[in-house]
Amino acid sequence: MQQLIAELQQASAGRVRVQEPLAPYTTWKIGGPADVLIIPENREELAAALALLHRHGVPWQVLGRGSNTLVSDKGVRGAVVKLGEGFDDIRFEGNTVTAGASYSFIKLSVLAGKEGLTGLEFAGGIPGTVGGAVYMNAGAHGSDVSRIFKSADIVWEDGSEETLDGDGMKFSYRHSVLHEKRGIVTGAAFRLEQGDRKEIAAAMASYKDRRRRTQPLQEPCAGSVFRNPPGDHAARLIEAAGLKGSREGGAQISTIHANFIVNLGDAKAEDVLTLMERAQRTIEEKFGIQLVPEVLLMGER
Repeated sequence: MQQLIAELQQASAGRVRVQEPLAPYTTWKIGGPADVLIIPENREELAAALALLHRHGVPWQVLGRGSNTLVSDKGVRGAVVKLGEGFDDIRFEGNTVTAGASYSFIKLSVLAGKEGLTGLEFAGGIPGTVGGAVYMNAGAHGSDVSRIFKSADIVWEDGSEETLDGDGMKFSYRHSVLHEKRGIVTGAAFRLEQGDRKEIAAAMASYKDRRRRTQPLQEPCAGSVFRNPPGDHAARLIEAAGLKGSREGGAQISTIHANFIVNLGDAKAEDVLTLMERAQRTIEEKFGIQLVPEVLLMGER
């Protein structure tokens, strides 16, 4: 690992931090250290970092805003890559908006609305990055990334680069080609439509008010913990099973929204995982339905 760290620094592959605690980088405020945290500022640095990791056979994972991620208490062996501020850009050209992978997905939707462009309203409540949204085909309110997607720039694990269109991304529910082939989104373009600014603002205000009333946004959490099973909602099933408000250590299944688990102040990753497993086990016993996690579990247990 010391040889890798030295080569990363020599290759100008971004900022390199050793044994960096990851809890501050996640919305759950949970998680142990990464062996190495790499923060590249441009595609050249990212490509150099991934090529070196590939050559040394060191496993790596990517971390965006940490809004859909649970980092284990023991931390992450290998490397964690977090795109820096150099990937935080945005550009409007006609009905197309192009944004860097670390740009806020919520902010993107707000600015698109102010430009009088419709199609991104659903993103107003998704607190991740553009890159993360593309990776998981994020969606809400009956829409998702695939419906407005134009293209994405990718750096693959060997350091090579490629631009993919919608067909190349192989989108499906909370899935993309990046679940099958290792790479990192560096930027994406979305094709929107002209709309009425007032109507767009009204729709986004309505979504925001609904989130404020139905989600525990004032407490550290990571959004929806489980995917909605076909024809149903995970929150409904968890509440129907009597698990709403259940606690384990410093973690609790939210009393506001049963598909959220909140950190009451001193939660450990094991507390969250125990609640998740309890919910999965109970729902399968009571309803015969298997709940699939939507959050990414990162690190060794």
